[in-house]
Amino acid sequence: MADNWFWWLSLLSLFTFVVSLATLPLLVARIPTDYFCHQRRASGSWTTLHPALRLMMTGLKNLLGLVLLTGGVIMLFLPGQGILTMAMGLLLMNYPGKYRLERRIVSIPTILRGLNWLRARRGVPPLIVTDL
Repeated sequence: MADNWFWWLSLLSLFTFVVSLATLPLLVARIPTDYFCHQRRASGSWTTLHPALRLMMTGLKNLLGLVLLTGGVIMLFLPGQGILTMAMGLLLMNYPGKYRLERRIVSIPTILRGLNWLRARRGVPPLIVTDL
């Protein structure tokens, strides 16, 4: 029984590690440079989509965010970029107070350095974070 848990946990860890390696740099590079400079979040470009398509895209985005958040928690105990992966999962999902939490998380110097390092590897300018 314990061997089964070990193998499932190992497979889940490998899956989340691969997903985070593949998606994290792409997602971080897509964040606008001045995204964290505003007091309120700007409305997204999805507001012009058909409501059914917008609901489907939001659901997929939230599902990917949940996978990254879960994988980040697992990577706190197993190899991987746990904190950055959790931060990206939180950035993707929709929930009340999200923007305020995003700004607080990204203002942590270690997180900001990691995000800007990923952006630099993709040739994207660093994120600008203003005071809360």
